[in-house]
Formats: sequence, structure tokens, C-alpha cells
Amino acid sequence: MNIEHVENLIDYLRFRELIPRCESPSISFLTGGVSNRTLLLHRPGGESWVIKQSLPKLRVQDDWHADPARIHREALALQHLPSLLGASSTPEFLFEDPTLHLLGMRAIPQPHLNWKAALLAGNISPALVREFGSLLGRLHCQSREQRHKLEPLFADRRFFHSLRLDPYYRTAAGKTKTHRFMESLIEECLASPSCLVHGDYSPKNLLVRHEHLILLDHEVMHWGDPAFDLGFALTHMTAKAIHRPQDGALFLCGHRWFWQSYLEATPGLPADPAFESRVVRHHLACLLARVDGRSPLEYLDHAQRARQRDLALRALEQPPASVPEWFQVLDRELTR
Repeated sequence: MNIEHVENLIDYLRFRELIPRCESPSISFLTGGVSNRTLLLHRPGGESWVIKQSLPKLRVQDDWHADPARIHREALALQHLPSLLGASSTPEFLFEDPTLHLLGMRAIPQPHLNWKAALLAGNISPALVREFGSLLGRLHCQSREQRHKLEPLFADRRFFHSLRLDPYYRTAAGKTKTHRFMESLIEECLASPSCLVHGDYSPKNLLVRHEHLILLDHEVMHWGDPAFDLGFALTHMTAKAIHRPQDGALFLCGHRWFWQSYLEATPGLPADPAFESRVVRHHLACLLARVDGRSPLEYLDHAQRARQRDLALRALEQPPASVPEWFQVLDRELTR
């Protein structure tokens, strides 16, 4: 069943007794994602659901296939995240279907907006950037405290391989001749599991409602290396500084706001030079991946992609050893 055939979807919901047989909800299509069919269902009583069905082939230019069973990783995450982040920080899980690879969750009520869209419009709230860091810190810190329960559930990293390591790092390595760097980083990453890693921690997966962030899209979540999430998230601040030079100073401040709030949310995190080195190198790898991987950032033009690539490749010659040192390099490079 393809959920975009809405009559079939409504019949399915009635058959499973998820809605009454007499109910006729209205359905609209949600756009923006590349890995799922996504619909918004409005029920007559006012309740709204989001229904997602994972695609075996992603909607990108490259020939990118991924196991549609990944949506059940998102369903699993939705069932555990409320205990880690609080019920208001992520959508409420409703149902899943392991055969049809679909998931239902309660829609976030209006009004809300997508944080990526706000940032690209130049609406940069320091408070939200700090929450961006603290929310990730809570995910890492709280999951580490529940390791005995969560590590077995999220130990399978196949979706991280098929949706991140191969299409991002290895694809970019092939185009930029950085195989040795990427493979070494992948090896370190896989050898450093310590908490739940979101795997897609970016502004596009955050809604802003009542001046707070709500985290979406958890299909890459796994037990892994928190340095990946940090490098991935910082990449979006850097890319937007390149894209919007008129707001570059604020996005450069955003690097520090994000990092400081993350550290404050992870008070038990020991000072670890190896960890900071991996954060920096994941940031460099993601900067390359988002211009030369299978999912390049669509808002960067040709010149901006070249600048991001050049920034990363030059830093790879001698990667900074610490996050503060790397931020100093970024300040110099992006204010030239």
C-alpha cells in the first residue's frame, strides 16, 4: 500500500480500527523530506496525525537505496525519547505497521515553524541556538544513564551505515580524495559508542513552538559516538554563515552558544582531548559531505559549496586539536 493513495490509507485506518468506519478525515501532503512519504491527517474532532511511510529509494538525484525498516527505528525512538527529553520535546507515538513500514504520530499543534526556514530567513535567536545545544546534551547525557536498557535496543547501526557513513562520508571521500581521513574517522567513530546518537540532528528536524524546540525524524538513531551529532549539528551553523554572510557573525557566535550549552547539559562529561578532536574532525567530514555527498545542502550555490569544500580541505591538512581552537580558525576563515 502506498499511503499517498489516500482512499486506500483511509480504508486501512478503518480496517485496523484506528478510526471509526464512519469517519472521513481530511488529508494533505507534507513536503520537504526525501526518505519518506508523509501525510497530515485531520480528524473531524480536531485531532491531527502525521503518518509516514519509508521509501526504499530516497528522493535524491543519486541512486540511493535504504532499507524501509528504518522507520521502525524511529518508532522505537519515539517510545523512549519522552523519558529522556520530556514529552513536549518530541511527537507522541501512536502506531506502526512492520509490514507496510509506516508510522503514525500525533501532529505538533499550530502555531509552529520549521527552525531551518527561520534561520535561512535570518531569524537567529540566541536562546534557540543554546537550546539546540542543551537538547542534544540531554539526549546524550540521559541516555548514557540508561545504558543498560537502551544500548541493546539501539545497538544495530546498519541505518547509520546506509544513511550516513556510506552516502555522506564515503561518497564525499571518493569525490575529494580524502579516503584515508574518512576511513580513519569512521573506524574511530564505530569504536567509541557511549550514548544514543540522533544521527540527523539539524535545524530542518526541529520545529519551534512557543519559543521552544521539538525534535523530529529519528530513523538514524543508534547507540554510538556523540561526536558525530556534534559535528553534524555544527555543520549547519557553518554552512549558514557561508550562505548568509550578512549574518555570518551571528552564526559564528552560534558555534560557541551551541557548544557551551551542550557542555552545561553534560556535567559528567570528562575533559577528553580525543573526544574534542573527533568533534572537530566530524565537523570537517560533514562540511565535505554536505557539498560532495549524496545529500548536498540545497541552499548553497556553486561558489558557496566551493568555499565550504576549500575550508574543510585546508583544515584537514592539520586539524585543530580542540573545539575552541577550531572555532578560532572558523572566525578567521569566515570573516576574510
